[in-house]
Amino acid sequence: MTDTRRRVKVYTLNEDRQWDDRGTGHVSSCYVERLKGMSLLVRAESDGSLLLESKINPNTAYQKQQDTLIVWSEAENYDLALSFQEKAGCDEIWEKICQVQGKDPSVDITQDLVDESEEERFDDMSSPGLELPSCELSRLEEIAELVASSLPSPLRREKLALALENEGYIKKLLEIFHVCEDLENIEGLHHLYEIIKGIFLLNRTALFEVMFSEECIMDVIGCLEYDPSLSQSRKHREFLTKTAKFKEVIPISDPELKQKIHQTYRVQYIQDMVLPTPSVFEENMLSTLHSFIFFNKVEIVGMLQEDEKFLTDLFAQLTDEATDEEKRQELVNFLKEFCAFSQTLQPQNRDAFFKTLSNMGILPALEVILGMDDAQVRSAATDIFSYLVEYNPSMVREFVMQEAQQNDDDILLINLIIEHMICDTDPELGGAVLLMGLLRTLVDPENMLATANKTEKTEFLGFFYKHCMHVLTAPLLANTTEDKPSKGNAALDRQCCLLILKHIQNEYIKSLTAHVIENYWKALEDVDYVQTFKGLKLRFEQQRERQDNPKLDSMRSILRNHRYRRDARTLEDEEEMWFNTDEDDMEDGEAVVPPSDKTKNDEDIMDPISKFMERKKLKESEEKEVLLKTNLSGRQSPSFKLSFSSGTKSNLTSQSSASNLPGSPGSPGSPGSPGSPGSVSKSTSQMAAITTKVIFNRNSLTSLL
Repeated sequence: MTDTRRRVKVYTLNEDRQWDDRGTGHVSSCYVERLKGMSLLVRAESDGSLLLESKINPNTAYQKQQDTLIVWSEAENYDLALSFQEKAGCDEIWEKICQVQGKDPSVDITQDLVDESEEERFDDMSSPGLELPSCELSRLEEIAELVASSLPSPLRREKLALALENEGYIKKLLEIFHVCEDLENIEGLHHLYEIIKGIFLLNRTALFEVMFSEECIMDVIGCLEYDPSLSQSRKHREFLTKTAKFKEVIPISDPELKQKIHQTYRVQYIQDMVLPTPSVFEENMLSTLHSFIFFNKVEIVGMLQEDEKFLTDLFAQLTDEATDEEKRQELVNFLKEFCAFSQTLQPQNRDAFFKTLSNMGILPALEVILGMDDAQVRSAATDIFSYLVEYNPSMVREFVMQEAQQNDDDILLINLIIEHMICDTDPELGGAVLLMGLLRTLVDPENMLATANKTEKTEFLGFFYKHCMHVLTAPLLANTTEDKPSKGNAALDRQCCLLILKHIQNEYIKSLTAHVIENYWKALEDVDYVQTFKGLKLRFEQQRERQDNPKLDSMRSILRNHRYRRDARTLEDEEEMWFNTDEDDMEDGEAVVPPSDKTKNDEDIMDPISKFMERKKLKESEEKEVLLKTNLSGRQSPSFKLSFSSGTKSNLTSQSSASNLPGSPGSPGSPGSPGSPGSVSKSTSQMAAITTKVIFNRNSLTSLL
């Protein structure tokens, strides 16, 4: 059985003063020849790789916090922490550290945090422990001066902290606070403010545990209301007791968990609202406060996750039709905050967290919530959905494909997302942009899994084109039923259309090129303000020529290997030059083809995979612009309702995979996609069947152009 005593999480403090998880493993201490000393080693429990190798430096200050944490700094801006699963393991490693440094294991910090002058160090070391003045009202000014004078010196801070711990001094100070308030002794209250603020800057976990206890925390906040720099005292306690109400959306039966939630909220409030903005010097002296809050949140998420009854009741009430709107909004907001807290977990625990939510039915619950009329509830549900998509898009894809076997297309989760994106009432389209990003993540083949038994590219993209594409394109089709677009910006719509056709030309999608020329050439041959259609026609005729004279293919194939050896930078430069060319500056009748096509006529016979690989470095900004314009042109009023004939759905092929954007889902030969060029060709023809039926109907194309 695995020894859990030495099971630890490794954390590092980033530039934003937040703890980043580095993994879970088992810690040991041994002599490392390379480091010439006793060292702490942490090996990952997953694969045995080395997560941490740190020599126990005799002069490094190690701090023991909350019985299960050891924190230290290895460089000026590199803080480390080990979070132990069990107190016994923490004590065992702490004894090893103290043994190396020659310290008594009963201390919570082994060294001074910064160096001092030799003279000052000698004076402090030769002097006995710090003696505090008696805790009396008449001596508050003396106490405040002692605290202020000790802060610049690490040794004096250490002695002051030990004196405060050993004599129970903080509780005595809080008793005097009540006396000062009863007597309205403002001068004494100002001294207490300075004393308590100084104690925070001692950065000592043992002192925080006293100050943040249920017995003391509100009095500590009270002391911090009387800032001498302000003309009037603040009302922090009044806010926490009367305005900020703790409401249990689901009853919490564990008293320890409930107390931890109260404590974390109040300590977070102290950090954000009560304490003055720290200086650069003081910021480093509050690192223990940041750590206290961080590890409290980790503990809260873990305790809630383990409470099966709590989560069962939560999801049951979320999906119950009898739950009133106010209650449901509270439940959704709690779940949103719960997911936000989970971001503090290490990857392994985050895996377990989202797996637990998935098993409890979070996706069916979100589907119910997104179908409701309450905009605030839907907004919170969208935020929760974003956590799930960003964490594990494959989990969401699997769910929507499974539900398609039982539900109609109109009520599928992904179609609800599309509908809310289309019908966003926000003038700045904030919600629509968020949903568009989530949708793009779901259909992005670059994050799809491919195993021996399963290929998401094939399964999900086939599902999407069969069950969802008609929903996504509905606004376009609805807007082009007449001879001209009924809504929107005609110039912009003409441009959502030219980009699609240019993509067909650039990627040379043969089936779609043939479809456009054979069915729409008479309507398009007079369009001369761009050369896109003449370029398509030229490609089409070249293809016909090769079909009539197959010897051309065998001769040109000899050149293909030479083409593959061209410098990638040359390809990129040519593409950049072509995309920056102003079409209006070209001579009439000139076909729009990339410069590489002009120099080598065999370019047009390259198979789809090589064509895609040459263009996969298109600028991200151009792709975003296409998506934005597509979204804007498809926007409908809030009253827009989606309705589709069964004929449209029945004509869609389930195995197709395609896209209208460069490098997007279904593009021929996406990197990592399985299959030979022959399989890609099949996929391309299936894609043509979908796109032809959904997008290229005669009214929509000719009316837009």
